[in-house]
This record gives sequence, structure tokens and C-alpha cells, in this order.
Amino acid sequence: MTFAQKIQVLAASLICAGSGLNAVAAPLPIPEPPDFVASSYMLMDYHSGQILAAHDPDKRVEPASITKLMTAYIVFDVLKKGEVKPDDLVTVSEKAWKAIGSRMFIEVGNQVPVSELLQGMIVQSGNDASIALAEHVAGGENSFAGWMNQYAERLGMLNTQYQNATGLPDDNHYSTAADIALLARSLITEFPEHYKLYSQKDYSYNGIKQPNRNRLLWRDSSVDGMKTGFTDAAGYCLVSSAERDGMRLIAVVLGTPSDKARISSSEALLNYGFRFFETLRVAGKGQPMAQARVWKGATEQLDLGTARAVYVTIPRGRKDGLQLKPDLPGRVIAPVLSGQSVGKLQISHEGKVLRSEPLAALNDVPLGGLLQRLADEVMLFFKR
Repeated sequence: MTFAQKIQVLAASLICAGSGLNAVAAPLPIPEPPDFVASSYMLMDYHSGQILAAHDPDKRVEPASITKLMTAYIVFDVLKKGEVKPDDLVTVSEKAWKAIGSRMFIEVGNQVPVSELLQGMIVQSGNDASIALAEHVAGGENSFAGWMNQYAERLGMLNTQYQNATGLPDDNHYSTAADIALLARSLITEFPEHYKLYSQKDYSYNGIKQPNRNRLLWRDSSVDGMKTGFTDAAGYCLVSSAERDGMRLIAVVLGTPSDKARISSSEALLNYGFRFFETLRVAGKGQPMAQARVWKGATEQLDLGTARAVYVTIPRGRKDGLQLKPDLPGRVIAPVLSGQSVGKLQISHEGKVLRSEPLAALNDVPLGGLLQRLADEVMLFFKR
């Protein structure tokens, strides 16, 4: 289409828009997130990691029993490494037995399998179970808390500090909505086989049946986790996750005034995210996304792709604004090894850069023969 033809098309579209005939409606802007009372909150897309809504996400607050997400993360990790077994018997200490607050009701001196303590901690939010697990894994709760801080640093939770495995109040025990969302995402990604515990609606131990305090599990079938928390200082908190049509969201709501408020606020955030956004996989692991010219190699073309599946989250119904653009180095010289970094894939939507993902060689390109190398050397000389 010539420039003049483009101008004619544009003029025609403006006339149609002005007359209301055959006009294509511009996409509506995304509305503001739901309004509710909370110390802080964050809504994150699980696959892309993009933040869809937030209020004071870096504000340091008391996390209460949300702390047990990190306690579980560490236990899941040592289970994965084989350092602890699900059927290992844990002898209940007096400290664990005397734990205040929510409890699993384990008895001092009894031996309880790790698998049951996990259910007591995750489903029943048992402080006694949390302490028993911490003591079994690290030898003591204080040692375990130090380990929690090391794990937090490794995960990039820069505004979090733990003093215990339960979330009981302490002036130096704090976290943020942003850090908690990061932890929740990592837990789901790294331990999918254990994540299913968070959807368990009740658990019985010692003749006492207790329901999961996350009432969203009953209200919304797409919700399958994660953890509630409450102290007088922290208020009512909830980390929730839900999946609909392959799109998963994580909502962190901290410091609401009531149990009802944390449920309704979390539900409103999740519905907002699913209603107004969609997540697309724009590149598969190892899928060719670009080609680079290779000089002095046995072959001239090199396929490039990403080392992992890449997702982006955009306003629903606005896929046309998505653009993928390779950003490659000026010259790629053989030899090239598979997996070697070669440029980046820039992903933008409607002119805004969403992310830049490293591109890597999908195959080896060894050095070419002597004649090929000499010919390319001459061509490169004239390209200076």
C-alpha cells in the first residue's frame, strides 16, 4: 500500500468514526483495581510474574501465619533433596506442645510423621506443628529462623526478616506483599507435588477435625491455595491463588479489618485480574524465535530461542498490540556452542516494553573450513 493509499484509508476511517457508520471501537482502558481497606496488597500473574495491581507492596508489615509459607518452602526443599523423608518420625518437644495460638494439638513426647505435621501446619495453621518441623529440620527454631532468612535472601525477598517459624509477633519479624508474592510464586513453581496440600479443606488429628481457614476454597472452585494469617497487629491476611483457563493469579492481601474483608478483597482482586487481563505464551522453551548470521562457521545460519517458556500478561482482547523484536549483536563469530547467549528478545505491547528475554543458540556452529574462514574474513574487512 502506497503512502497516499494509507492516507485515504485513514481519512475514510475518521469519517466513519465521526458518522458512527462502520466505526471500530477503540479498546476501553483498564479500570482501576477494586477499592478496599488493607495495609497493602499485590496481584501478580503467576506465569509472567507481571504485577497487575498493587497498593504499598513494599510496606513492611507483620505477616502473622503467612510466615508458614516460608516454613513449608524449606521443609519441601529438604524433602526434595532427600535430607528428610515424609515418614520420618518427629518427637514433639515441650516447646512445640506449649505453642500458643492456632494448634494441631500434638502431645509432648509423641512421635508424629513429617507428612502429618505438614498437614497440621498448612491446613490447620498449627503453630505447634511449625515449631516441631523447624526443630526436626534445623535442630531448633532459632537456627531454623536463621535458615529462613538465608532462603529469603536467595529468593530476592529483600524486605523480609524472620524471627520464628510461626509468625507469632516480634518487632523484628516482618515482610511485604511484594516479597510474599515472590515466595508464593516460587513455592508453586518448585514444589507442585506439595502445593496440592494448600487446597485441602480440612484435616483431622488426635480426634480433632479442623477446617482450612481459607474460606475462598469453598466460594470459588478455581482457588486452590494458599494461606491465611491473623494477629491483632497484623490484621486479617490472606495469600490466595487461582487458575482459570490456564491463567493463574496470586493475590496477597495484608492487614484487612476482618475475616470477611480478607475473603471479599481477595476475591475481588482475583476476579479483576481474570476479567481484564489475559496471559499469553509468546515463546516456548527451545522454540526458534530468531536467526543470526554466523561468520567463519560451518553453517551461516544459527537458530536462537529462549531457555524457558516466556509469558506476558496484557489487557484482554488487545493481542494486536503485541510485538516481538530480536535484538542481536552486530556480528556472531564461530565457534558457537548450544546454549550460548546471543542477544535478546524484546517484547512490547502497544509501544511499551514488557520484558527483555535472553536468546540462546539452539545448536552448535563449529568453525568452518579454511576457505570459508578466509572468505568471511575478507567480507568482514569490507563491512568495517
